[in-house]
Amino acid sequence: MLRTDWRVLFHLGIYGELTAGEIGARARIHKTKVSRAVARLEAWRFLTRATDAADRRRETLRLTAQGEAAYRDLRAVARDYDARLVAEFAPEEAALLRRMLRRLARSGGVGDDA
Repeated sequence: MLRTDWRVLFHLGIYGELTAGEIGARARIHKTKVSRAVARLEAWRFLTRATDAADRRRETLRLTAQGEAAYRDLRAVARDYDARLVAEFAPEEAALLRRMLRRLARSGGVGDDA
């Protein structure tokens, strides 16, 4: 699974039903990369697409049961990784690291796949 794939999966797992455009805007991922990730996740049966009846150009994305299970598994792996990452830091150092990473993410310094 590519980084963009799990980022799309995480957004759907956290926020529920979203459009590809909404995911791209939230995650700061180019729409082409989101589209490719959505196609892969759909092929793996991790998500479904539903066309909006009012605007047929708009598709909403939702995790399937299989996608939700993959999200829970990846979230557990991420939680374990995070715990190992900050284990060597004092609590105030870990809090500072998280604040700095959030600031980088907001500034665009972290994000889009190469």
